[in-house]
Amino acid sequence: MSALRFSIVTPSYRPGPWLRLCIASVADQGVSLEHIIQDADSDDGTLDWLRHDPRVHLYVERDQGMYDAINRGLRRATGDICAWLNADEQYLPGTLAAVARFFEAHPEVDVIFGHVVMVDVHGRYLFHRKVEIPWLPHTWTCHLTTYSCGMFFRRRLLEPGGLWLDPSWRYGGDGEWMVRLLRAKVPMAVLDRFVAAFTWTGTNLSRQAAARAEWRRLRQSAPRWMRALAPLWVLLHRLRRWRRGSYRQEPFTFAIYTLESPDRRQSQYVSDPLGHWPAGRR
Repeated sequence: MSALRFSIVTPSYRPGPWLRLCIASVADQGVSLEHIIQDADSDDGTLDWLRHDPRVHLYVERDQGMYDAINRGLRRATGDICAWLNADEQYLPGTLAAVARFFEAHPEVDVIFGHVVMVDVHGRYLFHRKVEIPWLPHTWTCHLTTYSCGMFFRRRLLEPGGLWLDPSWRYGGDGEWMVRLLRAKVPMAVLDRFVAAFTWTGTNLSRQAAARAEWRRLRQSAPRWMRALAPLWVLLHRLRRWRRGSYRQEPFTFAIYTLESPDRRQSQYVSDPLGHWPAGRR
């Protein structure tokens, strides 16, 4: 077992049935970890069972939104490697062991990203997203190409005066945080494997109108010359993805917990992988 210890933070408020699946996907990773649930005093019955779950460290206190909750959890973290995993997300089998091996082999890297599988509310494959190291002009003026559920970072980034999330953002804080990481030239790398599953529940924060407004706010904070060249950044970004092979994917298998099978992972074979939303499903 790796000597590295993980701290996984899950912000929670009325998470519905998804949190049980999230917790199960962390608990079976087989590495040294602490799973911190930072709950904003849920009143949907979640706390009735969560207070008795020995797999997690639960903290219940009102917060100022998701990013404030994540910061609160990270301040309590004691692990070498940190991450946050939302209630409607899961880690795939062997993810944290693979992440630990990568960090041990690359001591110079502070942040790594893995690929993500998108599933529907029944846990059925929709499509996948392969990632690459974010690029400042594209991230700042277009959109974030990575997913927080597939991101892991060394706790040393959060040392006093470090790069904490900005709680004034309610929806796009991970994008704003990534811009700051890139401007600070934090060493990053890609772990070329699927590491997490993201559930499209229909109520994901990224689909809210306010989320789109915050992304416009982030784009407007970029230098004017950088915004003017946004079409060029899009083109170069797509060329980078093509060169890395991000548009190609062989058939693969993944295993997650589902609402119908909350105690045992169910495997799925993807014979026809899609790197984009399936037609007519969005």
